[in-house]
Amino acid sequence: MATKKHLIVGAGTAGYNAIRTLRQSGSQDQIALVSAEHPYSRMVLPYFLEQGISEGHTATVSLNQLEKWDVELHLGRRAVSLDTQNNKLTLDNGDELEYDDLLIATGSSAVRLNLPGADGEGVHGFWTLADARAVSRLVSPQSHVAMVGAGFISFTILNGVIQRAGQVTIVEVAGRILPRMVDDAGAAVVSRWLEARGVTLRTGAQLKSIEDSGGKKRLSFADGAPLDADLVIMATGISTNLSWLKGSGITINQGIVVDDHLRSNVANVYAAGDIAEGKNRITGAMEVHAIEPTAAEHGRVVGANMAGREVAYPGSLMLNIVGVAGLDIASFGAWDDPDATVIVGRRDATNSYRKYLLRDNRMIGAIYVGESNETWSGNDLGMLKGLVQSGVNLDGWADHLSRNPFDIKRPYLANRVVSSLMPQTTLGQSSPSPR
Repeated sequence: MATKKHLIVGAGTAGYNAIRTLRQSGSQDQIALVSAEHPYSRMVLPYFLEQGISEGHTATVSLNQLEKWDVELHLGRRAVSLDTQNNKLTLDNGDELEYDDLLIATGSSAVRLNLPGADGEGVHGFWTLADARAVSRLVSPQSHVAMVGAGFISFTILNGVIQRAGQVTIVEVAGRILPRMVDDAGAAVVSRWLEARGVTLRTGAQLKSIEDSGGKKRLSFADGAPLDADLVIMATGISTNLSWLKGSGITINQGIVVDDHLRSNVANVYAAGDIAEGKNRITGAMEVHAIEPTAAEHGRVVGANMAGREVAYPGSLMLNIVGVAGLDIASFGAWDDPDATVIVGRRDATNSYRKYLLRDNRMIGAIYVGESNETWSGNDLGMLKGLVQSGVNLDGWADHLSRNPFDIKRPYLANRVVSSLMPQTTLGQSSPSPR
């Protein structure tokens, strides 16, 4: 029986999960992997900065495991063009790779502000392993670190920066921190928490330039005094790695537009992870969700479809979860829907804030802020995600949540959320642990 050749471009979470799923499905087809870097997870780089793990533990999969899976490796190489008519991919060294089907999982790159000094020495991103090495080498108890950007990406590394730097200042152009992750009330709780731990916040600050000044980096603003720092970390957004697909015939909007099987407009070309534009599970809108859980789900779905299983993907749940200096912050689904029914709970003494958004008796979004040492912190986060993801009917429970906004366990259990989510697992089975 003739085997197919599956070509995977990108060795991040999506690419790795596609390969693993192919082999776990019993497929003996050929697999080739193209990646500019050795396989590692961006999600664990903050733990490397915190010195909680070694560099070796940032890998998603070992080269030994890829060899066991009989994967043809093209590491250190980039895809530069795609011929979908003849099923050929060209690499930066001129090599051409043929395929029967292709997964594009090339991820995204960090974007720096377009201003003088943004690309200068002493200004770093935190997106690649090389970035993580550089920042980890430079930050010290004597250093003043300026973090430009106060969104989710910035907050994923903030814990490590606070632990290792002597002084931390966060600079954000918006009027508050976390503008795309939580609402004003949630941001206020987080701001108070950070300021109480010595972090300086400069919101509504329009950065104009970064220049050298007396051995430090001077940040100048449209208004207000300049800021001198030893190290600048810029976390101001990402862009998809798709420019190499020009002329390929692949339909690209914000990302590669995919159907419910994660196929592009070219039937044997799939897309996954940060570069895939697919259905939002809650709203049905076509969106790019550049988050680790979506990349993992995408990879498993594509791997199953490449293996011939015809698995449909129900859509991605937008979620962001981060912990900073002992405070957990999370948002799920349509947390900013202006037309939803809103239930809010606050416990100022314990820095706890909850916000639930309901429509047609279903929870479509939620915000969570609370101290990590709260007894039910981890459980509450999991239950909130389950309530939003499952879309169970909460008829009769809205009044209970209004009166008891910190008791989500009862509606979670009463509506058998776990049972309702079981059929929604990506492949209809539990996911095995990584090897």
